[in-house]
Amino acid sequence: MLKIFCVAGAILGFIGVAAGSFGAHGLKTLLEANGQAANWETAVRYCLFHAVAVLAICGLATSSNSSVAPTLLTAAAGCFVVGVFIFSGFLSILALTGLRWLGAIVPIGGVLLLVGWGFLTAAIWRLRF
Repeated sequence: MLKIFCVAGAILGFIGVAAGSFGAHGLKTLLEANGQAANWETAVRYCLFHAVAVLAICGLATSSNSSVAPTLLTAAAGCFVVGVFIFSGFLSILALTGLRWLGAIVPIGGVLLLVGWGFLTAAIWRLRF
């Protein structure tokens, strides 16, 4: 399962770079006209930060000396991947459509990201250095 999340981390990195570029060039006028440029930038930033975090988790998992940590690391990676798709995905859709009710879904992704950081903290605590 962790391998799937590692691939997902690389995909999140790709999506983050592509969305950032598209937002800065192809969507710039639309996002600025709708006052949604900041939402788009936040979505891209969270996607990229968590792509790096997922890839770091992959590195920790492959070098882990603890039997408990890989489970916690997998849970953290899963929360990050799902959380980014919800947080950044719905924030991006909100930025493109202006549908304010989507803003009510975005915090679900944020909570998953926080839970992921909690799992990562617990995993690191249990690792033997």
